[in-house]
Amino acid sequence: MLTKPQTQSQAQLISKINKLKAQKNAVILVHNYQRPEIYEVADYIGDSLGLSKEASKTKADIILFCGVDFMAETAKILNPAKKVLLSVKDASCPMAAMADAKEVDEMKNEIKKKNPDAPEALVVSYVNTTADVKAVSDICCTSANAVKVVESLPKDRKIIFVPDRNLGDYIKRVTGRDIILWPGFCHSHHFIKEAQVICAKETHPNAKVIAHPECKPDVLRHADEVCSTEGMVKYAKESSAKEFIVLTEQGMVNRLKRDLPNKEFYTPKFEKDEHFAGYCYNMKKTTLEKVYETLLNESNEIIVPEEIRIKAKKAIEKMLDVK
Repeated sequence: MLTKPQTQSQAQLISKINKLKAQKNAVILVHNYQRPEIYEVADYIGDSLGLSKEASKTKADIILFCGVDFMAETAKILNPAKKVLLSVKDASCPMAAMADAKEVDEMKNEIKKKNPDAPEALVVSYVNTTADVKAVSDICCTSANAVKVVESLPKDRKIIFVPDRNLGDYIKRVTGRDIILWPGFCHSHHFIKEAQVICAKETHPNAKVIAHPECKPDVLRHADEVCSTEGMVKYAKESSAKEFIVLTEQGMVNRLKRDLPNKEFYTPKFEKDEHFAGYCYNMKKTTLEKVYETLLNESNEIIVPEEIRIKAKKAIEKMLDVK
């Protein structure tokens, strides 16, 4: 249902997009961090795990992804026969670019050289990686299932976790596993400061703090719950609390307010600097106009080389099999 479009043109665009979807047998998958008006054309709104699952079972001919590049790549890996489009061609994920397949292989080989008698290290790649990195990974994970994925692996195996060191550190602390951390990070989460969280708690003393595990450890220690974005919806829905401080990309507040209008959600006061704390500028590149143009012209098609796709698919499917 349309929730108060800002302009008449927005309502018209939403109507035109929905008509195009029906004509082309298309499905639109939307990440939680998107602008709120993009939710209104979504067939599914969710986190990376939910979007991956939806992509794996859709019967649509065209999948239009409103998110960033690795998400659309994942959809293509799982659906080689379908046309997969990205709403904005240059909506990239800087963190995904921090891990290179060749460097991951080199790290794995270096570990083997140091201890040739030990079992080979396993590569666990966050879905926030390129298809190339997924192709050299043993299994993928999302923030929603990362702990379960790691716990599913043999305990005698060392783990290389790429690319987010904060998520990797969180998993390491929760599971106690031997995990080598890759030096990557998400700017939206990494640059949220502990002082900002403390200030938010002082301003909203009755609020529960829900944090994404991509935040740094000094931020996470203030959280009442550490979870994925979809986990935030579940926690806030089931909690008796009426107020929440949300430590993730600030667009998530739109999703929470949409689903739970009777509760209050706050973000810290982020400083406007080069780090873009709490803000993903690539997610915000998507507009209704760009969604319409992309679907109309079937542009920004995602192509994954078949050799890479087959290898990457194995790692993703292993993740989806973890219960």
